[in-house]
Order: sequence, then C-alpha cells, then structure tokens
Amino acid sequence: MGAPTLRSLARTLGISRTTISEALRHSPRVHPETAEKIRAAAEAAGYHRNPLAGAIMSELRRSRGDIFRGVLAVITLDEPDRPAYAKSFHAALFQGVHDRAVELGFRTERFEAGGRTLSLARLNRILQSRGIRGVVLLPAWRSPDLLQLDWKNYSGVYLDYHIDRPVLHCVCSDHFQSMMNALQRLRELGYRRPGVVLPRQHDERLSHRWEGAFLGFQQHYGSSDPVPPYVTDAPEQRGFTRWFREQQPDVVLSHLVHVMDWMRAAGAELPRTHGFFCLNLVHATEPCAGLDLTPRLIGAKGAELLIAQLYRNERGSPSHRSLTTLASTWVDGPTVRPQTPRRAKSAV
Repeated sequence: MGAPTLRSLARTLGISRTTISEALRHSPRVHPETAEKIRAAAEAAGYHRNPLAGAIMSELRRSRGDIFRGVLAVITLDEPDRPAYAKSFHAALFQGVHDRAVELGFRTERFEAGGRTLSLARLNRILQSRGIRGVVLLPAWRSPDLLQLDWKNYSGVYLDYHIDRPVLHCVCSDHFQSMMNALQRLRELGYRRPGVVLPRQHDERLSHRWEGAFLGFQQHYGSSDPVPPYVTDAPEQRGFTRWFREQQPDVVLSHLVHVMDWMRAAGAELPRTHGFFCLNLVHATEPCAGLDLTPRLIGAKGAELLIAQLYRNERGSPSHRSLTTLASTWVDGPTVRPQTPRRAKSAV
C-alpha cells in the first residue's frame, strides 16, 4: 500500500479533501471536534503534510499562477535595549536572506515581534494563516525565546551563535578565529600591545568568544606584560581614557567606532602613534581598518539551510543542532600601518 494521501484520508473518513487540508493546517473554519478526529486519523495512518505544498497552493491562489516555491518569515525581536548600531547588521543579514531566497524561488516577509505591536501568539496565527513554514530569526540582544510559536509546524534557523528556546540550527561569523587571525596580522604589522574594548552584554551574548580569543592569543603569543581587556557594561570615555593611559595599548580593537574619537582626545594620532581596528565594519562611520563579518553571506547561508529543511519536511527542533560559522575578511584602512599590496585583503 502506498503512502497515505489527502484523497485516501477523505475516502476513509467520508470528509472532503478541502476540510481535511484545512484541519491539518489548523484552520479555525473547521469545527474543533472534527479537526481533532481528522488529525488523529492522519497520525494513525502515518500521513505527513508537506508544508511547502500547502504554502505553494495558497500563494498560487493569491498570485494567480506566478512561479513560486514558498515564503520565509524573517523575524526581529522587539528589544528596546538593543543598540542602535545593531540595525545596520540586521539590515545586511536580511538582505542576504532575501536575495538568496529569491534566487531559490522563495519570497520573504519581515516581522518585528515580541512587543506590544505584534505578540508572538499573534505572529503564530499570522504565519499559520499565510501558510508560512520557514522561519529565520535575526540575532537577539538578550537570550531569545520563541517557544510561543507552534514549532511542530515550522522549520527554523537562527543567524547567531546559540539558541535554546527552541533549539535551532545556527549560522554566524567565526568570531573566535576571526579575532585570533586579526591579532596575528596586527602583530605582523609590528603591534605588540593590542587592547580590546567590549560591551559586557555583547561579550556574554557570544559566550565570550571575542574576549576568549583575545586572552588566548595574549597568553600564547603576546608580550610578558599583556594589556587586560576593557570590558564593562557601558564603555564610556572617562573609563576608557583611564584604561588607555594606564595600560598603553599600541592598537585598540573594538566594535565601537567612537573609540577612535576617545583615542584622539587622549593624544593618539591614527595611525602614526596608535592603531585602531574595527571588529565589525558594518558599524563604521568613517574609513578604518577592520573585519567584514560578511553578514549578507551569513544571511544567504541561513536561507539555504532553512530551505533545505523545508524540502526535507523537517519541522521543529532538530535532534542534533548544527553551527555553521563563516570566516570574516580583513579590510585595510587608514587607522593601522599600511599593508603590503599582496595582503591588502584576504579572508581571516
């Protein structure tokens, strides 16, 4: 006997295929007792609904026959305390997801959820009603919690390091190796006392991978008198200036580009007396050396991973999560000593 289908379920139950289809996608138009009877029969028969098929038919009815394979929801959590500079990184991630999704025949819809405007419960109803089964979550500033979504209906991917509620596959930058390689390159340029400035929340959110790589490099390759990291809840100019003058780093690494202004105010001349290296160039407001964390590529890889799950009909939390990390790229700039031409730009 072949695999059960909507047609065979309809014949067995004496119910129309349309009603069975709506019940399996939790449509409110089906009486709850009837819907429960249908879902129980489908489970007993071993029927597994293909979420892409339902999404395709739903979208085809709306688009009157346009070529279409599905919709991906790209979700940003409503977090008032997330730094404003994170918006540019989110925008680049979304563009990467969108562009790759379009290439693969999918569309994207972006949602900001978790706040007063759009609760997760309401978002869940919207995704169900629109037949959206693929969810991309952009990086959250706090530990993300999306358990209010009915994950038995969704495939998901998180574009950051780690998520537990629910467990999802993750795609992000290789922060640890990127820091190690950047420090090695700076050492080759003659810098011997690197210092790093990190917001504590940023460091903790990535399980201290930036700071851990910095300390590891210092222990194995640094000087006998290494510069301690400047990690604080909210880096501010007075505390930075005290650290800068006491520790005397010859190059400072940070995501915070206004650190360059603090360095200049403390007497530094970039790059003559000191260097500055940005750990995420998407935040840069003036030309500087730093890392391109390739957010568009991260978004594209996330879209590919999610679409592969949809095609395999894999929903909910995976039994074994995966972490895909992408190398960052060193980009020369006027805030460090000049590179030789052959090393002007390469993956780190």
